[in-house]
Amino acid sequence: MEKKLFSPYKMKDLTLKNRIVMAPMCMYSCEKEDGIVTDFHMTHYVSRAVGQVGLIILEATAVTPQGRISHQDLGIWSEEHVSGLTKLTQQIKQNGAAAGIQLAHAGRKAALRDEIIAPSALAFDEKYKEPKAMTAEEIKETVEAFRLAADRAKRAGFDVIEIHAAHGYLINQFLSPLTNKRDDEYGGTAENRFRFLKEILEEVKTVWDGPLFVRVSACDYHEEGLTADDYVSIGASLKKLGVDLIDVSSGAVVPARIHAYPGYQVKFAEKIKHGAGVAIGAVGLITTGIQAEEILQNDRADLIFIARELLRDPYWPRTAAKELGTSIESPKQYERGWIF
Repeated sequence: MEKKLFSPYKMKDLTLKNRIVMAPMCMYSCEKEDGIVTDFHMTHYVSRAVGQVGLIILEATAVTPQGRISHQDLGIWSEEHVSGLTKLTQQIKQNGAAAGIQLAHAGRKAALRDEIIAPSALAFDEKYKEPKAMTAEEIKETVEAFRLAADRAKRAGFDVIEIHAAHGYLINQFLSPLTNKRDDEYGGTAENRFRFLKEILEEVKTVWDGPLFVRVSACDYHEEGLTADDYVSIGASLKKLGVDLIDVSSGAVVPARIHAYPGYQVKFAEKIKHGAGVAIGAVGLITTGIQAEEILQNDRADLIFIARELLRDPYWPRTAAKELGTSIESPKQYERGWIF
């Protein structure tokens, strides 16, 4: 019997060869501080494509210079970024994987020399500077920056766009009542706090008709914050807006103690999947093929996002296949390595 982890997955006109996704992980490797793809990015991502990952999603890629987490972040805020990203997507796809990009803005969690912006003038903690509360015009400009970034992503050949609405970055800051203290149409009620993400998705969809993901933090780990129940409602709204899959992470909108254990976020993914009736990606200390297969077979998620384990083992799909007692194809050049 074919293992579900290695079964194809279809979204719109894209079919992934398996259910294994390389989760976005910041590399902070643009030493020239220009956001342009480097040789490191080529090696880092393409090696995971050679390793038989089904979908590779690039790290958080800034839609504006002000939206970078660090000065070394990858960027997509200008036309100068398109050629490097195009070469990277070509190499990823030539090696059998689909290519995705995570479009991001750090908001108050930008560790930059210049002014930073957020929904409200609240610093993350004493290590971060206080952000400037965004004006209505700055909100409009940022929404437009996401649209322009999506257009560049399309021209660079990406198969999937993921909007980063998790981990305490700008969109997450609008969603959570812990960080959004606005009294205009972007604050107060849950509907108003959702408006910024809604407008971004609507604008992105004017230039993008491929698979569209959103990454969320399904629990704020704070008694006054959002929970997975809130994200069931948000998930239903995202589905109505045409989002194809929700990538479910958790935490990081405010400082909090998180008890992490193998699969600790899968319970959130499962709840949103069945509560909102939307496709889900599960992530968070998923390290083995058996663990991934269990999540899929029990209908707890549709795709498995692997993060740190793919840093440790670029060939993790083969490791997982061996553990599950199945085999997967090798690149032709490597076939002799599997003949005994």
